[in-house]
Amino acid sequence: MIVLKTRRKNKRSKTVKDKLIFGGIISMEVIKSTLYLFLGLLLLGGSLGAGIVLGYFTNLTEHTKIPEKKELKKAINNIELVSHINYADGQKIADLRSDIVRTRVSSDQISPLIKNALIATEDEYFNIHKGIVPKALIRAMISDVTGLGGQSGGSTITQQLVKQQLLTNELSFSRKANEILYAVKVEEELSKEEILTAYLNVSPFGRNNKGENIAGVEEASEGIFGVKASEVNLPQAAYIAGLPQSPIVYSPYTNTGELKDDNTIGIDRQQQVLANMYREKLISKKEYEEAKAYDISKDFRKQEKNIQDDKGYLYYLVESEAIKTLMKMYYTADKLTDADIEKDDNLYSKYYTLAERDIRLKGYTIETTIDKDVYYAMNNAVKNNEWLINDWSGNQIQNGSVLMENSTGKVLGFVGGLDYSENQNNHAFQTKRSPGSTMKPILAYAPAIDVGLIGSETMLPDFKRNYKGNSSDVELTNYGKTSSESFISVRNALKKSGNITVVNLYQELLNVTNPESYFDKMKIDMGSDEFLRESIPLGAMDYGMSVFEQTNAYQTLANGGTYQEGHVIQKITDSEGNVVFEHKNEPVQVYKKSTASIMNNLMRDVLTSGTGTTAKNYLYGDVAYADWVGKTGTSESDRDFWFTASTPGVTLSSWIGKSNTDNPNNVNMPQTFGQNNMQLWAAIANAAYQVKPDAFETNKKFTLDSSVKSYQVSDKTGTTIGSFQYNSRNYYTPGKNVTAYYAEGNSPSAPTYQFGVGGTTENYDKFWNQVAKDNQKKKNNTTTKKTNQKTEKKNEKKDKDDD
Repeated sequence: MIVLKTRRKNKRSKTVKDKLIFGGIISMEVIKSTLYLFLGLLLLGGSLGAGIVLGYFTNLTEHTKIPEKKELKKAINNIELVSHINYADGQKIADLRSDIVRTRVSSDQISPLIKNALIATEDEYFNIHKGIVPKALIRAMISDVTGLGGQSGGSTITQQLVKQQLLTNELSFSRKANEILYAVKVEEELSKEEILTAYLNVSPFGRNNKGENIAGVEEASEGIFGVKASEVNLPQAAYIAGLPQSPIVYSPYTNTGELKDDNTIGIDRQQQVLANMYREKLISKKEYEEAKAYDISKDFRKQEKNIQDDKGYLYYLVESEAIKTLMKMYYTADKLTDADIEKDDNLYSKYYTLAERDIRLKGYTIETTIDKDVYYAMNNAVKNNEWLINDWSGNQIQNGSVLMENSTGKVLGFVGGLDYSENQNNHAFQTKRSPGSTMKPILAYAPAIDVGLIGSETMLPDFKRNYKGNSSDVELTNYGKTSSESFISVRNALKKSGNITVVNLYQELLNVTNPESYFDKMKIDMGSDEFLRESIPLGAMDYGMSVFEQTNAYQTLANGGTYQEGHVIQKITDSEGNVVFEHKNEPVQVYKKSTASIMNNLMRDVLTSGTGTTAKNYLYGDVAYADWVGKTGTSESDRDFWFTASTPGVTLSSWIGKSNTDNPNNVNMPQTFGQNNMQLWAAIANAAYQVKPDAFETNKKFTLDSSVKSYQVSDKTGTTIGSFQYNSRNYYTPGKNVTAYYAEGNSPSAPTYQFGVGGTTENYDKFWNQVAKDNQKKKNNTTTKKTNQKTEKKNEKKDKDDD
């Protein structure tokens, strides 16, 4: 037996009544426990019921083989199973730390304060029970059957240790029966001191100030307070003892080692632990009051950087994705949804902890989609060209890039940042920034083509106008504060990345459909109100988009309008080679095939004669002749520069920007860095192509789908050519014939006065007045020419007569 407290002499043994009385008032626990016990007896039906239950218990456990003491002790303390992660070809990336960050300590290296706090909170009968507390089991059973009493607390420390070290995560009567059987056996073979020490060494305690996941009380003490487990004070001991119930929720740190903005929930838990200790008479009233008033937050260690090698971004991405993958498997099996988990911190912590434990301790092999050669080629290309994105401002510009296979959504490689040891934010997957004009194809143009609002040559108004900005009306212009004061075709508007044209188009699109459904299918997270924002096609999102999300969206267009969920985890197998998880392609048709092929036809012009020519000019070798289609993007005040482009085989997206946005006066970049980003993108593409040329499918071309409809239209109005009447006047469509492409089931409009999509009456009046002027000028020129010709003929005749 562990002596919890020795300084109080002649302490009498506690009776049941003593343990249930706190502060002179009979606790409600007495009433609840009595009620639970009574109901339990009713449910069991007296002796007959007890016999039935005993028989059922025997049946559930008859095939359970209880190990001998040596094996049992080894299993209880086992932290040796190692999981590892591999590249797509099976080469090892790294071993996952099987014991998280853990330092094993002996019982005498753990402060009695921690032991007292843990027992008072997790298992008040620890020193006297034989592994289980029947009353608590009945209470838990009643809670499960009736729903009364919320989450039950029926597990002793011994049972919790058994669940962590000996059993699976299966939720069944059989598992519960085996848990009881094992707990009793553990109590027979191990001392109380051994059980408690094992629990304090293997249990998870959240995160430390480096953002590392920690287990064991020594790492908790060092990682949170900077002291050894034997040196903690009472408030610190109470905080640590409260962590195992929900270690991620109660931890003061985020996964980067930063202190959470709000640690109220963890401190509230600490206060409850102190109250438990006082209730159990393990601390005096004075000690309780002093500890309660103690500002524990001042003891939290400040964030420290955890120096990693060049696999840092890759290692932690795969680790995080693997945990999320198992997490989803577990809660889905329990018939819970993503929404259930997101709204309940306790549920999230429960499944996160289970998944994290399994991924580290069960010897899993995690097979990724990452091509080793591609990964290193991309990252070396950025390192070798870092000078392109150095503005010497003191606020380092970062890069995030993703290369994705179009047909499967596999991430072949990525760049998370310039140096993991200096900046741990994964700028390819975690950082979300305004996508700028790269939003235009996926949110405005493609949906508008999809619903038949526009074709490739539809005319859009490009006249200066006001629009609703963040707080007031502001003037809307194109990049460089320009406008053509005319109508521009969809093809040219996209090629030149016009702002006015796309805002006008989007306002008309909202009258036809809400593009939210397109983003939902591609799993891009945006609030419903954001889709109604006038400036949203310019990238004015609340939180922005990650490079990974954007790559996945453009993969959809390059893949015939079919979204394949981007992923880095291909398969997870256990130590026996059994498949635990395997990614299954579940294609989602987001845009019509005809729409996607028209968009690719349009975006080809971006690289051949539009804003993306710099990118193509810096490609070399065969990859320079690939059929590239894509789009540039610049956010407000030049804070972000994007370039995303696809071949028939892959999609590559590159973003640059400043990771530290705390100083608003040092977040923008020189305008020329938009060109620099395209040059950097080209360097990444060249490097990746050198090591995996087949992935780019340079021998293929984007072609128009057979469902695309083509029509001859006017290059001035985008309508068919012909005459019409407006306000009792006759008009004839100006311009020459060009070929326009429409998605399946759609066609251009007939000749009409207001021929474009969007625009005001004044805009159209200006256009037709100009047409009239041009016609009159042409007519005058023709008349003058004819007059001159007649004069010349007369002069020629006179000259002949004179001869």
